[in-house]
Amino acid sequence: MAGNETVDVVVVGAGFGGLYLLHRLRVLGFSVVVVEAGDDVGGTWFWNRYPGARCDVESLEYSYSFDADLAQDWHWSERYAAQPEILAYARHVADRFDLRRDLRCSTRVSGASFDEGSERWMVHSDAGDTWSAQWLVLATGCLSSANVPDLPGLREFAGVTVHTGRWPRDPVDVVGKRVAVVGTGSSAIQAVPLIAREASEVTVFQRTATYAVPARNRPTDVADEASVKADYPAFRAANQRMSTAFGARLGGSG
Repeated sequence: MAGNETVDVVVVGAGFGGLYLLHRLRVLGFSVVVVEAGDDVGGTWFWNRYPGARCDVESLEYSYSFDADLAQDWHWSERYAAQPEILAYARHVADRFDLRRDLRCSTRVSGASFDEGSERWMVHSDAGDTWSAQWLVLATGCLSSANVPDLPGLREFAGVTVHTGRWPRDPVDVVGKRVAVVGTGSSAIQAVPLIAREASEVTVFQRTATYAVPARNRPTDVADEASVKADYPAFRAANQRMSTAFGARLGGSG
């Protein structure tokens, strides 16, 4: 049922940024509501379920640093974790820190306006909910909008059309079928090899050539993991000194 709530902060998006914001703001004593269009947490890793989806940052680096016990307890199975494992991690964090009680999933923000008189944000959902907040934080990230190109004939196409950023939960059957892939960004680089294993024919339409290097993914090296976890703060500090904020390896895993 639609309702009205008054809180200190409304956060839009329950991805990695939104979940951490909820935790951090709670610690600081703020009342918070996180509004999420999907029916679960995870952000990018909730929506991007295409074949081969995985992170291109090493798992030991692509993880939260705010809780030492969490960092020690969680074990990544691969050097570069796949989408299902990263989504499981986000769900684990939401449960471990009791974040779900302040989540409003399956709810899409339809508008927000700032009231000059009260100096508060009025945030509205497509279901008729309204939140009054002093602060509005958009944790929607840079990958939240799926770009569907306006290709001639696309609407009349009688076959199955899917987007990597909105991949169905049910498997997409490409066995023995002809598949066209538009674009050769990161998603296509990961998805095309797996699609090609099952499809009878794959045609890739590329505008701009993509540069990629071998991932050299492998199961997590137990000794390397133990080395990192033995001094995780130093590992994080080394990454913070990198121009990209990741890539420093203390245990040697090149």
